[in-house]
Amino acid sequence: MTFDILTLFPGMFASPFEESILGKAVARELISVRAHNLRDWAQGRHQVTDDAPYGGGDGMIMKVEPAARALRDLRERVPGAPVILTTPQGRPFRQDDARRLAEYPGLIFLCGRYEGFDERIRTLVDFEYSLGDFVLTGGELPAMVMIDAVARHVPGVLGSEGSAAGDSFSDGLLEYPQYTRPAEFEGQSVPEVLLSGHHGDIARWRRRMQLARTLERRPDLLDSAPLSDADRELLTELKRERREETA
Repeated sequence: MTFDILTLFPGMFASPFEESILGKAVARELISVRAHNLRDWAQGRHQVTDDAPYGGGDGMIMKVEPAARALRDLRERVPGAPVILTTPQGRPFRQDDARRLAEYPGLIFLCGRYEGFDERIRTLVDFEYSLGDFVLTGGELPAMVMIDAVARHVPGVLGSEGSAAGDSFSDGLLEYPQYTRPAEFEGQSVPEVLLSGHHGDIARWRRRMQLARTLERRPDLLDSAPLSDADRELLTELKRERREETA
């Protein structure tokens, strides 16, 4: 899968994709991450990519012409690759989006800078995503985060095919607690059920902990999570236990 990034600062993308799991995926040619300097599509001696806003105001606005030329070129190079605009005004980026975007042959990211884009740039993109209700100095960091999240769903990138399936949000809930050696650390012991070797009991404990952790930390997720009747019974029991503890 290819990831093409249009940015004024392509050097920002070197190190993050040379290390760890994604670095290995690049080396094995499972994914390709290519950062392009938007100025290469700007005209004139100074390769200007921004200008003052019509109507006045602070800061500079990114021009539409360089972005349009660049996106046309990149779409020809990777047919079928959608364009993603990283913007605080976009829809929140979720795990389901990462999983769905991994089905494309490639993705093209357009990273903003300064005070934003000429509004007409929005007509050139397919998706607009935001990482949250905050503003960064540019769209490069959100693009890196989204590439990381999407790449995890590309076959072969993770060591185990089931790794991504067990992540938080994969089934609408937070992940259950995980433990490894030693069995006891400074008075804190690994739950006995995880040492029992009984796979059925372990699976039930993990599901219960998923529900309990989500109820405690992100109860909003429970409204849309695909819950079974057994899950709902467990939730009722967990809520009752919480009420008893606070009574």
